[in-house]
Amino acid sequence: MALRGILLRGAVAPGADLACRQEVPMDEHAVEKIVAEHHGSLGGMLSVLSEIQAKYRYLPQDALHKVAAATGRSLTDIYAVVTFYKAFSLKPRGKHLISVCLGTACHVRGAPKIVEEFRRQLGIPPGETTPDKEFTLETVNCLGACALGPTVVVDQRYFRHVTTAKVPHILEQARQGFPQSGADVDERVFPIHVSCPQCGQSLMDAGHPLEGQASIRLTASFAGKMGALHLSSLYGNAAAAGDDAIPEGALAVLSCPHCGRELADGSDCPECGATMAALTAGSCAALHRCARRGCPGHRLDLGAAVRNVSPEGKGA
Repeated sequence: MALRGILLRGAVAPGADLACRQEVPMDEHAVEKIVAEHHGSLGGMLSVLSEIQAKYRYLPQDALHKVAAATGRSLTDIYAVVTFYKAFSLKPRGKHLISVCLGTACHVRGAPKIVEEFRRQLGIPPGETTPDKEFTLETVNCLGACALGPTVVVDQRYFRHVTTAKVPHILEQARQGFPQSGADVDERVFPIHVSCPQCGQSLMDAGHPLEGQASIRLTASFAGKMGALHLSSLYGNAAAAGDDAIPEGALAVLSCPHCGRELADGSDCPECGATMAALTAGSCAALHRCARRGCPGHRLDLGAAVRNVSPEGKGA
C-alpha cells in the first residue's frame, strides 16, 4: 500500500494553522540525520516522526517542512500521517505524558473519576498541558489491558487498578523520577489482549500458555520452513516458544495464523534494528514485536491504529 493509501482521514492543508509553536530551537542537522537513518520508506516515515517528537516533545512545523524536503513527500501527506496517529502531537507536550484509559471496562470501574482527579490535581482538562510544561493530560479509548482497569499510563509506565487516592502518588513518582529497578518495575509487566490488524481475529491461544497466561500465537516462516510461534502476552516479558527449525537470531516472517497475511509494519526494532510485526491491542493501541528469533524488542504505541505495510509501500 502506497503512502496515500493509508491516509484515510485527517488530511490537513499545509498552510493551515496547526498550532505548531516553535518553543524549542530546531536543529536542522539533527532532523536531517534522523531522516537519513530511515531512508524515507513508509515505515521509516513513522520512525522519523517518532524520533523528532521524542527530541522536541512534539512535531515542530519547521521540522515537518525539513522532512518533506528531505524525503520528497508532500506536506499534505506528512500532515495527514501526523493527524491520523493520535500518538503524534502538533503542539508542545509536557515533560510527562499521562494517558487515562476510558474504555468500557475502565469506564465502569470509575475511570471518569480518575480523569477528574488528575484534572483537579493538575488544574487542566484532558488535551492540555500545565503552564510549567511538566504534565500533559490525555484520555485514550482502550489499551487492551481491560482486566487491570482502571489503567493509567505515565511515560510508558503502566499503573493498574488506579483509584483517586493513588493519583497524587503517581504524580509525585513522575516528578521524582521512576525507578529503573526494584519492585515498581513489575508495574510494566501486565497481560495484554491482541488481535490481527488484517482480519480482526484474536491471536490469543489459551491452549499454549506462557508465564501462566494465554500466549500470542503467530505463524513464523524462515528459509522455506513454517511453524507456530507463541509469544508471552505479558507486556514487558520476552518469553517465547516455537519451532526449533527457526534458529536463534534468524529474522522470520511473522503472519496471522487465521488469514495468513504478513504482520510487518515497516518500523525498526529498538533492540536490534530488525523489522517489527504490529498487532492490534484493544481499540486504540498497537503492540510491536521484533521478528528476529530471540530478540526481546517490543513497543506499545498508544492511540496508534495499526497500518501494515505491503511490499509496494516500502519504496523511498
